Amino acid sequence: MMEQRASQARARGEQVKRVQTWVAYDRISRNLTRAVLAGEDSRFFDHAGFDWEEIRKALEEDWNEGQFKRGASTITQQLAKNLFLSTSKNPLRKLHEAVITKEMEWILGKRRILEIYLNVIEWGDGVYGAEAAARTYFNTSAAAVSADQAAFLSAIIPSPNGAFNPSTHRRRVERRKNLIERLMRHVVVPRDLD
Repeated sequence: MMEQRASQARARGEQVKRVQTWVAYDRISRNLTRAVLAGEDSRFFDHAGFDWEEIRKALEEDWNEGQFKRGASTITQQLAKNLFLSTSKNPLRKLHEAVITKEMEWILGKRRILEIYLNVIEWGDGVYGAEAAARTYFNTSAAAVSADQAAFLSAIIPSPNGAFNPSTHRRRVERRKNLIERLMRHVVVPRDLD
């Protein structure tokens, strides 16, 4: 995904931006982990890479609306796509994603998947990973992110340069942030992940 974004920037004649600092899982705020799980994959610890309940709901909504709109990708699926594939909606790409997702769940385990995800996810134009996001938006470390800040960061994940860009869609981000704050109360991160 980072290479795809860099190619897009070059094609527009823009300078490629990339801010990223890798941090270990235990140096990322538990608030941020909970917020990301609440916003992106609340059943992360209950599935093996695919959330069949969310897939069923997405298919029903898409069928009723007559278009492919709602996503149901888990964190592991998003990570597989971001690390190895493109953003294409091609069915063959989705098949590759499924194979990689199963392998990642089997080989890496939940803690490592979360660590990688939180370090590569896009949080703005050229901003990748929890540490860069915390520094960019709040001038703090990923370890020190508060619950309120974590909910904000989680709120922009779906489209930090588009529909959830906090500079251009502040009210939409605020509504999603408030929802994530409520959902965070129900997210439990197992102790053995610490």
